[in-house]
Amino acid sequence: MKKIHYKRILLKLSGESLLGKKKFGIDPEAASFIAREIKAVCSLKAQVGIVVGGGNIFRGIEGSSNGIDRTSADYMGMLATVINSLALQSALEEQGLATRVQTSISMHEIAEPFIQRRAVRHLEKGRIVIFAGGTGNPYFTTDTAASLRAMEIRADVIMKATKVDGVYDSDPFKNKNAKRYEKISYIEVLTKNLKVMDATAISLCRDNSMPIIVFDMQKKGNIKNAICGKKIGTYVGE
Repeated sequence: MKKIHYKRILLKLSGESLLGKKKFGIDPEAASFIAREIKAVCSLKAQVGIVVGGGNIFRGIEGSSNGIDRTSADYMGMLATVINSLALQSALEEQGLATRVQTSISMHEIAEPFIQRRAVRHLEKGRIVIFAGGTGNPYFTTDTAASLRAMEIRADVIMKATKVDGVYDSDPFKNKNAKRYEKISYIEVLTKNLKVMDATAISLCRDNSMPIIVFDMQKKGNIKNAICGKKIGTYVGE
């Protein structure tokens, strides 16, 4: 068995990662691909927590710009993350993996409430824990929820899945000369306003020395290679 560099990870997925070839909702093939990638990580005895966004279904900040009350819009976005979490749970269980969904908003019929000690115990027993509902508060993104949960479960690293292979100084889809960073500090991310995670999430990681690896989720084997210590994507740290 390969030696792993990170024993416990918090994987941050965007809602768009579940879109696949669709324009809206959940593509079962995309969910299945992600589940297979996570299974490969679990085969190395790594412990995996997951936070998934809800942008493929509803994005709170966009809803508020269209006339919906911001607080209501954010709660709607939280519910979208629960839908995605249940879909991902189903895909993972099809791969034979043990999972638990924990929500920051009480939904006893479909998920456990988030309890830090219980989440850690699930991880220690080899179960994948999917944290749904963001932080449970409006005005906070799922990036911030990912940072918060990473601290609470004492993760070794946050793995931020994106559509590109790291952090760039400008949009690589619009600028072919965009420069990719191999390593960058929290302060640089904040001062240069790079779209890694929102400022609250980055500040939380900086204050608690939580490293972040930004990588391309669409490339097969990337998560597995990263936890084995290979240089994948961009490393954000001290």
